[in-house]
Amino acid sequence: MVKDILFQIKYSFSQLHPNRRKEEKKKLIESFGRIKVDETFNFNRIAQYFRNKDHSNMYQVLSDKTCNDLDFEDLFVLVDRTSSKVGQQYLYNRLRTIDVDKNQTKLNEEVIEELLKDSELRVSIQQKLLKLKDEEGYYISELFQKQHIKPPRRLFFIKLLSLTSLLLLVLSFYNPLFFLVLLGVFCVNFVIHFWNKKNLAEYISSIPQLLRLNAIASHLSKNVYIKRLNPNIDESIRVIKQVKSRMSFFQLETRLQGEFEIILWFLFEIFKTVFLLEPLLLFDVLRKLDTKRQEIEDVFKFVGHTDMLISTASLRGGLKIHCKPIIHNENSIIANEIYHPLIVNCEVNSITINDKSILLTGSNMSGKTSFIRAIGLNVITGLTINICFAKSFTFPLLKVFSAIRINDDLVNDKSYYFEEVLTVKEMIEESKSHDRNLFLLDEIFKGTNTVERISAGKAVLSNIAKNNNIVLVSTHDIELTDMLSNDYDLYHFSEVINGKNVDFDYKLKQGKLKNRNALRILDINDYPKDLVDEAIEISKKLDDI
Repeated sequence: MVKDILFQIKYSFSQLHPNRRKEEKKKLIESFGRIKVDETFNFNRIAQYFRNKDHSNMYQVLSDKTCNDLDFEDLFVLVDRTSSKVGQQYLYNRLRTIDVDKNQTKLNEEVIEELLKDSELRVSIQQKLLKLKDEEGYYISELFQKQHIKPPRRLFFIKLLSLTSLLLLVLSFYNPLFFLVLLGVFCVNFVIHFWNKKNLAEYISSIPQLLRLNAIASHLSKNVYIKRLNPNIDESIRVIKQVKSRMSFFQLETRLQGEFEIILWFLFEIFKTVFLLEPLLLFDVLRKLDTKRQEIEDVFKFVGHTDMLISTASLRGGLKIHCKPIIHNENSIIANEIYHPLIVNCEVNSITINDKSILLTGSNMSGKTSFIRAIGLNVITGLTINICFAKSFTFPLLKVFSAIRINDDLVNDKSYYFEEVLTVKEMIEESKSHDRNLFLLDEIFKGTNTVERISAGKAVLSNIAKNNNIVLVSTHDIELTDMLSNDYDLYHFSEVINGKNVDFDYKLKQGKLKNRNALRILDINDYPKDLVDEAIEISKKLDDI
């Protein structure tokens, strides 16, 4: 009777597994080219690998300030189509670090082309990667980036207690009195066993996930196209496998969590406590993993890189307009039908930047800042994942810096203006380097009075536009357009007032803004007529000064 029940349960699971796989495959096919839905993004965990990684050999690491200015986290949500937490962390790190390697880019494109052509291969890889989709996958990077817990000074005493328990257990078969002694030793072991639980808790997620990661890497390495991402990956996989048997102990720990396994779990706990297996195996595994940090990171990057390329392929599959960037050595930017990827139905614009930087004028909400951000974001995605949100986009290797969102730093008692001064100072220092820089600014020095704002703004903008730097800046100060005409080409965004309506076309236009509509907008919003008339008279007098 019991055998029949067990057979039925086993048969039911054998039927469920293929059905689950088919449903999983169907979802992966349907979701290709689409943004993730019903997923929360834990950016503290996603950024963990990036925060702890050494980037000293990178061309540029995007600052938190620039990322905040350009809505980087929203960009990541749009771009991220990864299947694993490892892929998420790898993609985040890639988007924040600029380092152009033409050979690597060429190889990436070849792998992406194969993944697009062979949907069966792509889906089969994604199904493997889904084994690392749980939150625990975020902790793998800690195994090669963080310092491990040091073993207790009296580890030898723990080993001695373990051997004593084994000896007493054997002797108990000959004399029951030894079993009573074993119970006394068990009480001591019980205290040590549960003292070690806090140490085990730090690795109970990461170590089993490392086993999954290594198994997935082993599977991926069998494909000739994927293996080209790291031809030597087999050696790293082999080195990690040397610790597999010891790490499997912790994988078993995580599996004994269901209600039907509670009895087995209890017996397993007793067994581990008697021989102090947890502390002994934990510190033995950590000692071995400490010598294999490079191999673990190699496997991490191999799997993450593969996931990132599938994500990039999916991103391209869901875009109506996109292109691969053309990176050249000239100090110019040519954007054809470029748009901001985070704005739904965004208006496209085109611009050619050659000898001069760009000064944008226009009223609020006309599109100035969005256009500046669009240029910045496209440069970043072009240099990192080789994709731009444009019909075509040509530009040189650039470092990206911005001063768009600036707030008071109340904690450190710094005003808005002081924060802006510090941010702009960094740009001035960077402008003197031998690298090409892209500086993005919105309403420079708006934290101070008009005369000093225009004076300081003109001096700074003339200064940072030198040395092959490219500057895109927006301003409401029409006076700057005449002062900067030698260093900047003038463009503007404008609106049209129809009766009581203000319409924006969000189209970039050459030249400086000639119409001033701010006071007219007050009028159509039913401000008192005498107030508006007075404002108009004052503006005329100021223009004559």
